[in-house]
Amino acid sequence: MGFSSPVCVLLFFLGVKVYCQYESYQWDEDYDQEPDDVYQPEFQFRQNVDYRVPFPQHTLGCPSECFCPPNFPSSMYCDNRKLKTIPNIPPYIQQVYLQFNEIEAVTADSFINATHLKEINLSHNKIKSQKMDHGVFAKLSNLLQLHLHHNNLEEFPFPLPKSLERILLGYNEISRLQTNAMDGLVNLTMLDLCYNQIDDSMLQEKILGKMEKLMQLNLCNNRLESMPPGLPSSLMYLSLENNSISSIPENYFNELPKLHALRMSHNKLQDIPCNIFNLSNLVELNVGHNKLKQAFYIPRNLEHLYLENNEIENINVTVMCPSVNPLHYHHLTYIRLDQNKLKEPISSYILLCFPHIHTIYYGEQRSTNGQTIQLKTQVFRRFQDDADSEDHDDHQEGPEEEGSEEHVDPHYYGGQEWQETI
Repeated sequence: MGFSSPVCVLLFFLGVKVYCQYESYQWDEDYDQEPDDVYQPEFQFRQNVDYRVPFPQHTLGCPSECFCPPNFPSSMYCDNRKLKTIPNIPPYIQQVYLQFNEIEAVTADSFINATHLKEINLSHNKIKSQKMDHGVFAKLSNLLQLHLHHNNLEEFPFPLPKSLERILLGYNEISRLQTNAMDGLVNLTMLDLCYNQIDDSMLQEKILGKMEKLMQLNLCNNRLESMPPGLPSSLMYLSLENNSISSIPENYFNELPKLHALRMSHNKLQDIPCNIFNLSNLVELNVGHNKLKQAFYIPRNLEHLYLENNEIENINVTVMCPSVNPLHYHHLTYIRLDQNKLKEPISSYILLCFPHIHTIYYGEQRSTNGQTIQLKTQVFRRFQDDADSEDHDDHQEGPEEEGSEEHVDPHYYGGQEWQETI
């Protein structure tokens, strides 16, 4: 009892002190009082105030027949609305889309305030050259892309702003091209003139060479009978399909060292120089649907070769690949040869010349009397078994199909398994 009495007394006084502290704490003053006018929260909500993300007020000037999305205030969408005229374009618009309408005329009044335009899409309309104001686009000094394909233009639009980088004029009726039409197009990189009525006389005076930065030229489905002269050395992609070109001058490609892809299918090519396609950067070559009778030299970097529907009876591999250099193998991976007059597959020597090749498509061939024949192998494919690359002694043959496969000793061709399958 003597020890516990002092302890009890001490606990009693501590309890009284704690109680007095909480009893004197002003709860009402902290939670019920009016907020201090000096304190300002991070975000104050007020009635009748629009709290959406603010957008430029000039989007309100968008024509009623078009749509200018708030997220893209510099774009104006007027496509597929059966418009017959171009609405007035506000000065802040940079891209205007007017495709798939019924517009026949292009007047300067529509673009009088649109000084910041970078892209105009007027494709899929009914625009005619005589209803287009002269130089209607010339004053648009910021214009980069002009889409006028799928219209009724009879003449190449002229003049055009120097700023243009891409112009699409395919699927028109263009048969007139002024000799100075390309003057000033120093920044043009892509020109599409496919599906028009362009002939050789329109491309004289080397007018295409004036576009010193041109990288892609599309002249497919026109009326050309010879190769277009004076192309710029910057060209990388050339499309000449569906014309009537019958020959290629021997040194024609000497001025096109950067050519990456050449498409000349559906022409009338017959006898061409053996080394005509000796281009160091050429990756894709399509000369199908012509009248070629023999193969030609294959440049080292070529990967895809299309020779279908020609008059080839035999493939001379030594012409395609005169020598084999183990340090500089050819990159050819695919050849298409169907609808020719081959009587047998290509010699296996081709595997040494082109070690990267994985497919040779023979398909159906034509006999001399016009009948369709099938070779023993319709598709030649190469497959590499990963297990073989690790252990050549465990080589396993693939499933054997009569009349469709031919197995070659993989060790003879560098330890890779080759198959021919239908």
